[in-house]
Amino acid sequence: MDPVLADIFRLSKDLLEKAQTRGVTIGVVESCTGGLLGAAITAMPGSSTVFMGGFMTYSNDLKERLVGVSHDTLRKHGAVSEDTAREMAAGARERLGVDLAISITGVAGPGGGSAEKPIGTVCFGLATSDGVSSETQLFADMTRNRVRDYAVMHAMKCLSEAVG
Repeated sequence: MDPVLADIFRLSKDLLEKAQTRGVTIGVVESCTGGLLGAAITAMPGSSTVFMGGFMTYSNDLKERLVGVSHDTLRKHGAVSEDTAREMAAGARERLGVDLAISITGVAGPGGGSAEKPIGTVCFGLATSDGVSSETQLFADMTRNRVRDYAVMHAMKCLSEAVG
C-alpha cells in the first residue's frame, strides 16, 4: 500500500477512536479534496458513531447556498482563503449539528495557481464550540493527487488535536 494512504488510514483510525471515547461528533465541508476526507473517515468501521456527514462544495454557488459562505467574502477574498474556510467550517458545524466541523479549500493544480495563491495552497477552517480558527498550508511541488492527500492528512491531524 502507498505509504501516504497508509498514513491516512492510520490517522482516520486514531481520530475515530479518540472521538468515540470522548463522544465527539464530526462533520466536514470540502472543496479541492472533492469528498476524500469524508471517504477516508468513513473507510473505518464504526465511523457512523461519530461522523455525521459533510458537504462537497466545489463551486462558489454551493459554498454560498449549502454552508452559508457570504457572497462578499468570496468576492473580496476568493474561494481559496482563510475567510472562506472559516465561513465554510462554521456553516457546516451549524447545519450538521456537530461538535467539530472542518473545511478544506485550495488550489490542487495543475492549473489555477497564482503568485498570491500558488498551486498547493490549501486553507483549512475548524469550527468548535469555542469558535472558528483557520490556517493555510502550502503543499508545494506535488502532484494534484498528492496535494489532496496531504490536505486530507492535515485535516485529520487538526480534527484529532481538536478532539483532544
